[in-house]
Amino acid sequence: VQLQASGGGSVQAGGSLRLSCTASGLTFSWYGVGWFRQTPGKEREFVASISWGRGERYYTGSMKGRFTISRDNAKNTVYLQMNNLTPEDTAVYYCAASTGGPTSAQEQYAYWGQGTQVTVSS
Repeated sequence: VQLQASGGGSVQAGGSLRLSCTASGLTFSWYGVGWFRQTPGKEREFVASISWGRGERYYTGSMKGRFTISRDNAKNTVYLQMNNLTPEDTAVYYCAASTGGPTSAQEQYAYWGQGTQVTVSS
């Protein structure tokens, strides 16, 4: 099982990026998928998640309205569209898959990608 996160990069404040998380070795449509992020010296935090069934979406407060999570089960890929980025969004972003649904609890995620760096400059 492998999750591949991609799409990170460097942008200026106010810019946008779309992250992708592609799975191999598992069928994404059976899993809740979440995005998390981590900056040096801080704990990894929940960003957004999407359910495997009806595609219910959940966001942490500061991302709501700026970030959109979506999935394409045919491509076995989950996306995180990030708009109006700020320097505070600078982090390594990780995707993860949970058999327990789209929870914000990291311990519920069995599979993790390697992370993709997002850097936002002011």
